[in-house]
Amino acid sequence: MAGRRSSLGFLGMFGRSSDLRQLDVALRAADLHPALVPEGVKLTIVNLMKDHWSDEPPTQAYAEVAQLFSYCVAGPETFESSHGLPQRQDVERRVEAAVQAGDSFDAQIVLMTLHAKLISAEVVERYGLGTE
Repeated sequence: MAGRRSSLGFLGMFGRSSDLRQLDVALRAADLHPALVPEGVKLTIVNLMKDHWSDEPPTQAYAEVAQLFSYCVAGPETFESSHGLPQRQDVERRVEAAVQAGDSFDAQIVLMTLHAKLISAEVVERYGLGTE
């Protein structure tokens, strides 16, 4: 069976796929306006999620991915001002584990944010990230 494809819509005639709509909602909840994220990046995120989960990603996965992505884009202080210290610390543990693992799902999200040039300079410096 062929995998379900994500859709951006076409000229307002066809709607966005449900996975992209769920990601947009999760990004808003993570205090990152979806319009600030290029559509290609959002498509990459949902495709990474589809690759990570053999079936449909669980509903809470969108929120978890959006928080990690939001932290990477906004940086530690801005993220903390929106979400509080405990959530910042949780996400920072995920980033540290991703850097250590090198090839985890979270590492793919962080790396994609880096390659898309959306990542905060503070996050790059803090974790010693690079494209080499």
